[in-house]
This record gives sequence, structure tokens and C-alpha cells, in this order.
Amino acid sequence: MTGPTAGFPTDELVARLRAGDRVLLALDFDGTLAPLVDDPDASRALPEAVVALDRLSGASGLELALVSGRHLDDLSRLAQVPDGTWLVGSHGAERGRRVAGALERVALDLPPEAAALRDEIGDDLDAAAGTVGGARVEHKPASVVLHTRTATPADAARLTELALALGEREGVDAMHGKDVVELSVLDVTKGHALADLRGELEVAVVVYVGDDVTDERAFVTLGAQDVTVKVGPGETAARHRTDSPESLAEALGALATGLDLP
Repeated sequence: MTGPTAGFPTDELVARLRAGDRVLLALDFDGTLAPLVDDPDASRALPEAVVALDRLSGASGLELALVSGRHLDDLSRLAQVPDGTWLVGSHGAERGRRVAGALERVALDLPPEAAALRDEIGDDLDAAAGTVGGARVEHKPASVVLHTRTATPADAARLTELALALGEREGVDAMHGKDVVELSVLDVTKGHALADLRGELEVAVVVYVGDDVTDERAFVTLGAQDVTVKVGPGETAARHRTDSPESLAEALGALATGLDLP
């Protein structure tokens, strides 16, 4: 099996859009549009990426989306995206759209038994992580997330093992990424979210760009007609690879230029 092709497929996407294909360009946020940082509240998309997305919002036949593990409200607060951009949070459990500079949310209806399970595993994680410096627990509408980026290696390993054990409970889906374990009580993934957007928007091509283990779930669900791009090093199922958020921002700008967008 050959590895991914180096570089973002700018020429391929320009050709498809010029041929009249409707395309969904969906991007992860942290580590993709925004460089990874220790403080999640300090994360911001690179200015060059923000400008490129503004330009791309004017492209005929192109839909834009951010697909992130972040809570939807958090993603909307941090993301500087043009009106019309779809925002998918919590790995697909939450969704909305940027309209008139604000978030227009699609309601999430979580069954009572799922909500009770979410609260139980949240309490267990809170108790385990509460006395550990550098670890924190994030509570989302359909999941609980353990963050260990700034914990010591020993504490991170211990808490990660505990979280993954909780993920073996019936009704819980565990997603293990970079210094993070997310325990969801809904059967949702970024791949499911992309499939839903594909159907609703009636696009012929889905382009997905991401950097983490959880993005691999999306890469493997997409078909031969689609475009998958891994940001950064590591094994991947993506067809293409770009080195960093900086190189991705440059590529998005080149895509806008290739489409003759102002």
C-alpha cells in the first residue's frame, strides 16, 4: 500500500469545481486550521486561513464546513468563518450554521437514558482527574472528554487507561486522540456527520482535512471520488498529506487564487 501524496490537491479541486461538480470542503479546527496550543481557549485559526476561507465562500458550487471534536458553542466562539459555513461539533453530535455572524443551531435531542449515562461517566472522570494537575474534564451535551495535554506522562497514562475502561461500558463509544479521550453516549463520528452533510447539500465530492486519530474515522468512510488530506506526520488513510496548518493555509489561499476569487 502506497503512502499519501505530498501536498494539497489544489489543481484537482480547481478542475472539479470548474467542471461543475458541487464540492463540500470540510476541515478540522485544532491542528488543522489552528496550530495546537496548550490552552484550548487560546486556539485560533491562522490569519491566512481566515482570509482564504472568506475568499472561498464566494466560490460557485463550494460548501464550507468545520468538523471538530469541540463543543459547538466553543467552536463557534473561536472559529472565524464566513456566513454560510456549517459548524459540526462534538465529533458530529452537534451541528449548526453561521448565519448573519451568529450560530444558528440545529437542536440535539438526547434520550434520558443516554443523558443519565453521560452524567455517570462524567462524575467518574471528574473524581479521577480532580486532584491531578494538568488534567481537565470537559462536559459536552452528548459526551465527556478527558484532556491530558499538560499532565505529567505518568498521570496522563493512568487517567487515559481509566477513561478507556469507562469507554468499554455498554452504550459508550470511546475515541482516543492526541492527549484526549472522548466518551460519547451517541453513536456519532465525523464520518457520519460528513455523510449527513453530503446528502443534505447534494454534493458530488467531499474534501476532508484533519490531523488527529479521530479524523481517520472520517477518512476511511469517504469514497474514491472524494479527497482526504492529513495535516502533519503519522500513519493515515488519507490520500494526500500537507505538513502543517501553515502549509494548509497557504494551499487554501492558492485554491482561492486558482478559482480567480478576489
